[in-house]
Amino acid sequence: MKLFLLILNAACLLLASQTIQARHAEILIDAENGNVLHEMEAAQSWYPASLTKMMTIYMTFDALNNGEIHLHDTMRASHHAARQPQSRLGLHFNERITVEEAILALVTRSANDASVVLAEHLAVTEDNFAIRMTAKAHSMGMYNSYFMNATGLPNDWQVTTARDMALLALKLQHNFPEYYHYFGAHSFTFKGREMFGINRFTATYNGAEGMKTGFTCNSGYNLVSSAKQNGRRLIGVVLGGRTSNERYNLMINQMDHGFDGNYNVITNIGTMPTNSAGLPPHQLDCASGTIHYEEPDEHHHSHHRGHSKHTVSKAHHGRRRHR
Repeated sequence: MKLFLLILNAACLLLASQTIQARHAEILIDAENGNVLHEMEAAQSWYPASLTKMMTIYMTFDALNNGEIHLHDTMRASHHAARQPQSRLGLHFNERITVEEAILALVTRSANDASVVLAEHLAVTEDNFAIRMTAKAHSMGMYNSYFMNATGLPNDWQVTTARDMALLALKLQHNFPEYYHYFGAHSFTFKGREMFGINRFTATYNGAEGMKTGFTCNSGYNLVSSAKQNGRRLIGVVLGGRTSNERYNLMINQMDHGFDGNYNVITNIGTMPTNSAGLPPHQLDCASGTIHYEEPDEHHHSHHRGHSKHTVSKAHHGRRRHR
């Protein structure tokens, strides 16, 4: 009986730890030096959902830097790209889109069809592109990230960690300062129609510079954000919010504490352990028939703490102003 109780107790503790682990993961780093100010389960494996598109954009910026492509190059949508599910621009087969328009479509609308167009333009097939994404990620130190597509649509083998996503955000800022501003886009114009962004943090938080949202039932509500206040820039990651509101509140909370100086340096993102990722949780038990991979359309025009940034479009896409 005693042995049975010990085994039962151990099983309960394991179940409790898994429940806590699956609640959510987060990390906050100083973008100047990569110092980790706060983290919770940052090495836990997670489904990235549309945060994957940050890696797609990284590959695009890298190709722009190397002169392989140019912002105003025209790309055509394949049958495969045109068949992508929501969220999407609604591209038809053979419809044209520029590299710059595709970047803005990924940032503002999380457009799966535009993601695949970029992937096929850079690597002929999306599968080839995913292989390149994973290789590039590992070369940058994102050792627990594996990519199977360019969009973040559900795939059991496509995983990441909060730590890896923070490192990716850091690399995007440091390696591509001339293109980083695209992440702050609130909207863009495509085929004469203005399309508004869905990232509430970017639209409302004081000093927000942008980054990316993500959602599937398996991942929960994900968010990578960057903000700058009083000359200090922070990068935050939240994986696995139970609701859209929760992920924004979690991000705002850790950002506020970071800017208020309530966190001490724990370690550096470059020296954090990376060998304990485990298996990703299935975060939300969505009802049968629910769309499992569409990011909610929640563009906002309200202002947090009295600041906002202007709309980014093809005509003027690089400068921020505060009202």
